[in-house]
Amino acid sequence: MSARPVGGPRAGAQRAGNARSGGARRGAPQRPHAPISDRVGPRLANFSRRRTVLVVFVAALLSVFAGRLIYVQGIAGPAIAAEAKQSRMSTSVLIANRGQITDTNGVVLATSVDRYNIYVNQKQIATWSMVQDGTTYSGAAGAAELLSPILDIPAAELGATLQGDAGFKYVAKKVLPEVWKAVREFRINGIGAEQVAERVYPNGNTAGNVLGWVNGDGVGAQSIEQLLNDELSGTNGETEYERGRGGQLIPGGYEETTPAQDGKNLQLTISTDLQYRAQQAIQAQVQATGAESGSIVAINVKTGEILVLAESATVDPNNPGADQTLLGGSKSVSNVFEPGSTAKVITMAAAIESGIADPYSQFTVPYTYTTANGQTFKDSHEHAGMQLTTTGILAQSSNTGTVMIGQNIPQQTRYDYLHKFGFGQKTGIELPNESAGSLKPADDWDGRTKYAVLFGQGLSVTALQATEVFATIANGGVRIQPHLVKGWTDDQGNLTTPVAAEQTQVVSPETAQTVLTMMESAVDEGTGSTAAIPGYRVAGKTGTAQNWDQNGNQGITSSFIGVAPADDPQIAVSVVLHNPKTSEWGGTVAGPVFSQIAGYALTELGIAPSGAPAQLFPTEW
Repeated sequence: MSARPVGGPRAGAQRAGNARSGGARRGAPQRPHAPISDRVGPRLANFSRRRTVLVVFVAALLSVFAGRLIYVQGIAGPAIAAEAKQSRMSTSVLIANRGQITDTNGVVLATSVDRYNIYVNQKQIATWSMVQDGTTYSGAAGAAELLSPILDIPAAELGATLQGDAGFKYVAKKVLPEVWKAVREFRINGIGAEQVAERVYPNGNTAGNVLGWVNGDGVGAQSIEQLLNDELSGTNGETEYERGRGGQLIPGGYEETTPAQDGKNLQLTISTDLQYRAQQAIQAQVQATGAESGSIVAINVKTGEILVLAESATVDPNNPGADQTLLGGSKSVSNVFEPGSTAKVITMAAAIESGIADPYSQFTVPYTYTTANGQTFKDSHEHAGMQLTTTGILAQSSNTGTVMIGQNIPQQTRYDYLHKFGFGQKTGIELPNESAGSLKPADDWDGRTKYAVLFGQGLSVTALQATEVFATIANGGVRIQPHLVKGWTDDQGNLTTPVAAEQTQVVSPETAQTVLTMMESAVDEGTGSTAAIPGYRVAGKTGTAQNWDQNGNQGITSSFIGVAPADDPQIAVSVVLHNPKTSEWGGTVAGPVFSQIAGYALTELGIAPSGAPAQLFPTEW
């Protein structure tokens, strides 16, 4: 009988059923299967929810982007664009040219020239390189090798300056334009320059006391440069432009320029040639006499223009720090001293104007004279009684004779004439640090001072104030404010003169002429004979007075002040020496210098020699 094969049809069917049932145990109860729709529905619902959330999220995100886009382009766009543009902007300063200063003849006394301050951006130069003539140069070391011979700086020293991480550092200052041009031709990334102006004074220390100088910030530091700085300096301009990453101008980008307004050109009244010769003359006389210092002032008596304001030691504006003792401006307008006998012309003018005396009045003049209040005065030289006229008293510079005349002038009147001639007040000259001198009110004069002022003691003046007195006498008694500014010139050379100050009639023309003629006797027959100028009539007065320094030490101021030509007055010139050692007399130490400088000035100005000889008043009786 044949055997039944294992796993027949029935067994196979059973195994298939078990397979379909997931391998359920035989005999275990079977769970019914869920419909397909019941199983797919939750999955679709979950997907739908996720899709809805995603759509909402994307919509919200797009709304944010859209809102931001609207804000950026529609609302904040201009501001953002402006901010971006501003980050690309650079400003370059356009330096205004400082106005020139010239003398009365147009000779340049001060001018400005272009210079360049070279700087480096060390970060940019670190990445720079170039090939020249087959050699590669790169970084700070390569740039230093190329620029060293041009800037005249050792390569090692220059390399140290170029090396680092600073965005800005100066390499060389105030180099010539041709030097910067040579540097620029290498086109070294990180090397740039700013244009600056350097003040130059072509005549060295000539008129240095009048000009002053300009400091490192381009600001006038002393004298004319300081006082008139605003007019001379002008106003800087600027150029604003868009730049690239390398700092270069973006072609077609924004660019706007505000032009610089150059300073005005100033013309002074002084003559460079006269100023130079006066400085040389007073310096030589200071050395010859052993004096501490000296000055020369020359004024055009008809206009008040100052032709010379010279001092024995004068600063060089090109190098003002070389000698600290020369700083402080013009001592002719700041330092004061007792005028001494040169002030006697005021006493004579007051006496004649008041009718107290005339040039012929007769006096017996003793060596010593005691006033009613017991004050005793004496002359410079012992002598017997002299029979002198008013003219002779002035010519011989007699202190006692001057007191004899002046004691009859009321005390307040004495003060009034001193003040009207300019003592105790500033002249108004265009220089800083001018002193008004010292003139106490008449009520404050003690018993001696009220007489001492008659011959120039008990008060103090500047050299300019003392000279102005003689200019007033020479100008028919009319006092004109002395001035240095002739006017301002524009680019076309047109001169604009300042408004003239009000003039003052101090004494009548008749009195002025009388005193002027009396002063001629002081030169022809008196103490000022050394001041004579061949071919010209000269009127003047010597002066010797005590002075005191800051430590209270006593010294002597010697002077001569004169007018020429006396028959047609054109100039008034003063020569003042402080503490001369060879002689204390103004006629001895100052007179010869007056003759030299005034004589040269008359020739230089083209003033004709005197015509008819003087008709002088008698000096004795």
